[in-house]
Amino acid sequence: MSDKFMIYGATGYTGKLVARTAKALGMNPILAARNEARLKSIAGQHGFDYRAFDLSDTKSLDDALSAVDVVLHIAGPFSQTSKPMVDACLRTGTHYLDITGEIDVFEACAARDAAAKEAGITIMPGVGFDVVPSDCLAAHMKTRMPDAVELALSISGLGHMSRGTAKTGVESIGAGTRVRRDGQIVSLKVPPRAEVDYGQGPRPSIALGWGDVSTAFHSTGIPRITVYFESSPELEQMAGLGGFKRWIASLGFMQRRLKAQVDKMPEGPTDAERRAGQGVLVGEAINAAGDRVVSRLVCPEGYTLTAMTSLEIVRRTLAGDVRPGFQTPSLAFGADFITDFDGCVRQDMNA
Repeated sequence: MSDKFMIYGATGYTGKLVARTAKALGMNPILAARNEARLKSIAGQHGFDYRAFDLSDTKSLDDALSAVDVVLHIAGPFSQTSKPMVDACLRTGTHYLDITGEIDVFEACAARDAAAKEAGITIMPGVGFDVVPSDCLAAHMKTRMPDAVELALSISGLGHMSRGTAKTGVESIGAGTRVRRDGQIVSLKVPPRAEVDYGQGPRPSIALGWGDVSTAFHSTGIPRITVYFESSPELEQMAGLGGFKRWIASLGFMQRRLKAQVDKMPEGPTDAERRAGQGVLVGEAINAAGDRVVSRLVCPEGYTLTAMTSLEIVRRTLAGDVRPGFQTPSLAFGADFITDFDGCVRQDMNA
């Protein structure tokens, strides 16, 4: 094994940003993706080695992973790409990291805990904005209120989406609003709503099936979890879809049409838009007596933070600072991990 790592999905918006950030940090990844022409161009810009292969090419995949200790998997939708990559990591003894925000992918990775321990590898999905800041905030809320029975995580300031993120949203249309109730993930026909103070007074917010519905439970054991986003016209439009329209939108031909529309979008936010952006997360934990604690976390824009957190987790994984098995970011590194990054400030609102 070498001390190198691989970025798979290096030709996408986030992959290119992570590769550029890795170069600035003096890291030396091997870049990988399916499209060799695009990959060669990106690798050449940074002086990185590259490997072009499809995840369906098992031999090429295993050969590539055998040359590295860690893979940072960035090629979504992870509903399609995570399993073959995890399978290969288990075969080759390679640590698996990804940037998914998909509930089902988190749950599938958690189900591989025993296999990962046997293989001596870490499986840690969600090492970007999905879900490092929110997972660390969830763990902090559990520390503040150890007897919490309910957790609400609210997010504002996502701004412009990449095409990959938008396509993941398209895939989730038919699932309704997923939350955790009594420890189980359930889908609600009508999304819960809340008024949340992100720092400038209460703002209308609407529940979405975000990755923390899975990960926050694994990190904290809190049985009732809801994730809210500050309301926007796009979210309100999605919330207004009835069950029949959601079903229609989930059919194959409609998924293809919607994703084709996504392909007409800009690839992702510009550098200027990222610099101007900011994420704000609010955590609220409640116990059975109705006592509550609230904390707020301010952090850099989501894609910028993804590059920062994912590469730091790569560095720590290469250094051996992780345990075998399924891990969430806060289980691996603690609730205060997020506060190590520039621009991340956490405040307890009712300390």
